[in-house]
Formats: sequence, structure tokens, C-alpha cells
Amino acid sequence: LKALVSPRVKVGTEWVSKGQNVDQVNWAIGAIAKGLYARVFHWLVKKCNLTLDQQGISRDFFIGVLDIAGFEIFDFNSFEQLWINFVNERLQQFFNHHMFVLEQEEYAREGIQWTFIDFGLDLQACIELIEKPLGIISMLDEECIVPKATDMTLAQKLNEQHLGKHPNFEKPKPPKGKQAEAHFAMRHYAGTVRYNVTNWLEKNKDPLNDTVVTVMKASKGNDLLVEVWQDYVTQEETAAAQKAGNGGSKKKGKSGSFMTVSMMYRESLNKLMNMLHKTHPHFIRCIIPNEKKASGVIDAALVLNQLTCNGVLEGIRICRKGFPNRTLHPDFVHRYAILAAKEAKSSDDPKTCAGALLQALVNSKKLTEEQFRVGHTKIFFK
Repeated sequence: LKALVSPRVKVGTEWVSKGQNVDQVNWAIGAIAKGLYARVFHWLVKKCNLTLDQQGISRDFFIGVLDIAGFEIFDFNSFEQLWINFVNERLQQFFNHHMFVLEQEEYAREGIQWTFIDFGLDLQACIELIEKPLGIISMLDEECIVPKATDMTLAQKLNEQHLGKHPNFEKPKPPKGKQAEAHFAMRHYAGTVRYNVTNWLEKNKDPLNDTVVTVMKASKGNDLLVEVWQDYVTQEETAAAQKAGNGGSKKKGKSGSFMTVSMMYRESLNKLMNMLHKTHPHFIRCIIPNEKKASGVIDAALVLNQLTCNGVLEGIRICRKGFPNRTLHPDFVHRYAILAAKEAKSSDDPKTCAGALLQALVNSKKLTEEQFRVGHTKIFFK
């Protein structure tokens, strides 16, 4: 309790006990709870991996399952929603790029005329708004080290930097119904989200109370608690090590001693994306028909919202720019021979028949040449 209420902090060259108010104690409790949960979770995963590990087996191939929170648009959208939605933007960009690179590779194999398009770039503007230098995350990290900075100074700087200058950054509309006040709005692929920056600085700092960690590391009779915190180095331990090693002449840099939540999230996300780009992914979209778990009941608004938020509609939009329908030459002739019977029997070669059938439809103005392509083995059409 004393470690929470009066943690030791460094003032100049001295270490003193600093009294905390109720809000500061609550933040410290939340930070230590999340830190402990994360460390126990990683410890458990490591134990499972060691238990299942088989010596001498190559690790060149693996099957991984990525299950994350879907895109979120609530009445009150905060720091958590920004990061969840940012991750979804990156994953949707990966989906767009991967899916349509494969799609366009098939166009190339089939020898059809097509100009390569990287559909992943459609989302680049929103992604850069969040993560680029002077983007939302960088400005948030900067405010966390500025003396006397507040959530409102962050909101003011964000609006000064981006409002009217970036197409995805907007002034939020007045709240309706249960909606909370918002400080800015952002256009994502799934829709426009209104964000409230209250407590963003504290959430981004989320500092662990070194004094509490020291108590945990010195715990008697709880080996697990000691083990999960053994790699954590407190500021006092760092100062003592520096003093013992070089008389304390060197000071630890800002990047070494201060790591924001956003910095850690960004590092973790970049590692995830690098790994995904080295894999052969399969995408599974899960849709619940209603929230009552009732059979035979379809909540249309709920389903449409999910299709929007999980990127299905985004995928359909892009599919329509290409040729989403394709069928083998013999199957095409068999199915559509009724539209031009003479041309469908004009040759023993299914490709020739398919081309003649399509040309007959173009000549009769029932089809335009922009609506289809004839490949080596398939007909592609919209």
C-alpha cells in the first residue's frame, strides 16, 4: 500500500517518497494490473511452447491463428479504439494488397489485358495520418514528454496540424443521442469515427510504479511473481548499475528510459505485419446474424454493420474494379450458348466458340468489350 501511495521518485540526484492523489493511485493500479497480466500471459505462452516443443524438427513451416478485435465505432471512442481501428486499417491494407496481387497474377497467367493496381494504397492516406512523423501517434508521444501538456493541448495541436490539410481528418459533427463529445473525426475504410482525447496522455504513458515492481521482485514464497518481473529493471537499479560501472557519469537516454504504450504497440504491430508478409494467409470473416443467438433470425442492420467493419464491402468494392467472375471456356459455352447458338457451335475449339459468342453479344450491343476478357483457359467478366 505504501508503494502505491508514496512511491520513490528521483528529484535531482536524490530519491524521495512522493505522495499520490486518488487518480494517480488508480492509474498506478491499472498500469500494474495490465503489466502483470501481460507478463503472466507471455509466461504461460512460453511454457506451452516449451511443453509442446519437439527437438530436431525444422521450424521452417508453421500454422498460426490471428484473432483480433474488429473495427470499433462507439458513442465514445478513445485511445483504445484508435489503436484497434489502426490495426484493422493495416490488416485491411494487407488483405487488399495480398488478395488483389494474387488476382492480378492470374490475369497475367491468363494473358488478359490489365494495368496493375496496388489496391492497398487506397488506405495509405489514413494509415499515414496515424503513424507518419507529425501524425496522430507521433504528436501524442511528443505531448507525453512536454511539461504541462494536457489532453486539450493535444487536441488543439492535432487540429492545427491536420484540420483542413488532410482529407481523412475532419471536424466532428455535434453529438447525437448517446454520443459523447468528440475532439476530432477520422475517415477510416469502415466509416468516419469521432474520437475523444480525454485521458489519452495518461493512457499513453501508462507508467509502471517502480516501487511496486520492486516489492513484487522481492516477494517471498511466490516464485512465479518473481520470475515474471525478473527482466524488468527499475530506475533505481539502472542508476545503481551506472554508478557502479562508471561513476554515474552517463545518463540513460530518453528512448531507453521512457517507452510509451504507442511505441510498444507500433513495434509489436510492425513485427506482426513483417511476419504476415512472409506467410500464405487465409482470411475468415465471421458474421453473427443476431445478438439473441436465435435461429432463423437475421438482423439486417447488425449484419450490414459487420460487413462494413470487417472489410467485406471494401473487398467487394475493389473486386468490381476487376473481373470477379470467371469460368472455363467449355463451361462458358455450355452455359451461354442459348444467347448465340450459331456462334457457340462455330468451332471444335471452346476458346474460339467463346470468343465468337462474346463478339456476337458485342455486335448486338448486349455487351461491351470493357465488360469481359478472354484468357488462355477462362473467360473473365463483370
